[in-house]
Amino acid sequence: MSAEQLKTRDQIDPQDTWDLMPMFESDEAWQEAYESAAPKIAHLEALAGTLSQSGEHLAQAIDQILEVSRFVVQIYVYAHLKNDQDQSNATYQSMDAQAVQLYSQLNQALAFFEPELLAIPQAQLETFIQETPALELYQQYLDNTTRYRPHVLSEAEEQLLAQGSEIFGAPSRTFGVLNNADLAFPHVTDDQGQPVQLTHSVYGKMLESTDRRVRQETFEEFYSVYDQFKNTFASVLGTSVKTNNFHAKVRGFDSARQRALFTNNIPEQVFDTLVDVVNDHLELLHRYVALRQELLGLEDLEMYDMYTPLLGEAPIKFTYEEAKAITLEALAPLGEDYVAIIQKAFDERWIDLYENAGKRSGAYSSGTYDSNPYILMNWQDNVNWLYTLVHELGHSAHSYLTHQHQPYVYGNYSIFLAEIASTTNENLLTTYLLNKYEDPENRLYILNHFLDGVKGTVFRQTQFAEFEHWMHTSDAAGQPLTQEVLSMEYQALNQRYYGEEVNSDSQIALEWARIPHFYMNYYVFQYATGFAAAAFFEKGISSGCEMTVENYLGFLKSGSKNYPIDTMKATGLDMTQKTYLLETMDLFEERLNEFEHLVAQRF
Repeated sequence: MSAEQLKTRDQIDPQDTWDLMPMFESDEAWQEAYESAAPKIAHLEALAGTLSQSGEHLAQAIDQILEVSRFVVQIYVYAHLKNDQDQSNATYQSMDAQAVQLYSQLNQALAFFEPELLAIPQAQLETFIQETPALELYQQYLDNTTRYRPHVLSEAEEQLLAQGSEIFGAPSRTFGVLNNADLAFPHVTDDQGQPVQLTHSVYGKMLESTDRRVRQETFEEFYSVYDQFKNTFASVLGTSVKTNNFHAKVRGFDSARQRALFTNNIPEQVFDTLVDVVNDHLELLHRYVALRQELLGLEDLEMYDMYTPLLGEAPIKFTYEEAKAITLEALAPLGEDYVAIIQKAFDERWIDLYENAGKRSGAYSSGTYDSNPYILMNWQDNVNWLYTLVHELGHSAHSYLTHQHQPYVYGNYSIFLAEIASTTNENLLTTYLLNKYEDPENRLYILNHFLDGVKGTVFRQTQFAEFEHWMHTSDAAGQPLTQEVLSMEYQALNQRYYGEEVNSDSQIALEWARIPHFYMNYYVFQYATGFAAAAFFEKGISSGCEMTVENYLGFLKSGSKNYPIDTMKATGLDMTQKTYLLETMDLFEERLNEFEHLVAQRF
């Protein structure tokens, strides 16, 4: 749909938009808060040099830092939500830019904190904690900071790095501008013979076409643009990788991966175990891909054939009202209190539902400790958006429970844990739908959705993780990351993952150029581990195991009061071991077996 056909923001029914007034009653109220923030930030600089005076001084400093940070985050998130609801609105573009600068000022003002804290001898710090009741709350917070002792620089060096934060973020921003604003994609002809302007979202939809000519033309024309700018994309991506390696080196880490995983105290073993288990089970992906080739009746399978529906039009569709009812039923195994949170999201306008001109695409959950956990959507009446709804509600319920049960200092959680909460909801929905529908056509569609989910989340994200790790290790070894080198490696990796059934000797070699997650520093592997952990929890929850439900809800309430791996161990899941990954592969194979059986009966 073109921007001219979309409703403008003021044409959307307010009941279908999020209610941000609990954050700020008006944009004017936001502006007042913004103008009052700079003096608060400046006041923090006066804390420099006081931390080691006594336990009371340290506790008071932490209190003030968290108070100001909490205030600034509220300003920042409101601005980004407003901007995302209509990115063509100049007022909200300006507010968002102001908020980003304000956040940078906060980071600069706090550059003294970690070096000064870590200058306190560990024995003295422990004495402070023992003698100062106000510091008891901050034991995990302090431990999470002091474990950085070997990696924190002098105050002057930290100040320099803080001042350079916007520069270090330039590769990601440059990629975003180039990829989302500057690239001009050509027109292609749809299955009705009509010209269609390619965009990122249109590309995905056109690859779902049942007309192979449309898929091929879309794929080739889309990647022809990346081919024109492949050297530029290689330069920008290579600079991002160099930046990560630079930070790792100057802070005394062995590698960029070690530094990235150190942030959440994740053992590198978790990453390696994921890659090993997935590679050991690539034959399952090859089998699923071969089935796709058979069902599509193709002599040769191309990467542009990987997203077209195997079973034609979906036999089931849902309006938003129907989706709400299904969501409440599917999540009922988590208990009445959890379902009540989901009902609050529907009743209290946490969700910005429909697409409008200028609105950010996709979906996400976002908010602050003091706000509702809001959800941005671009709803369409189909199964995919039903899954998106329960996914984002998983994030929001996680945030809500964390904020209800943890103090501000621990009122957050790492991305490593975040994807578990969202994907558990998705897995509960899959089981609910499979229990609801017995007829083969609906079951085939639901099974296909699950199998595609594992293909895209476990296999594909692990493929991305492998490529990301290869880039960092290659750069660290002095290998120039030219477009030729990047394309050659990506093509070989794609061939290994998808097998001989798929032709990887194509423009897919350039896929690295368009993946934003490659600028997120060892982020993608967590999608795969999160999915597998979610499958572990869903199995126990759906079987009616009260202990699993209790442990799972305890995890949702735990925030960051413990390290992520320890949080999971408390639920009975040790993510340093491969058992949960193997169980996910078993589930994939079990549902692939049923899918193959139903397909055989159908034909």
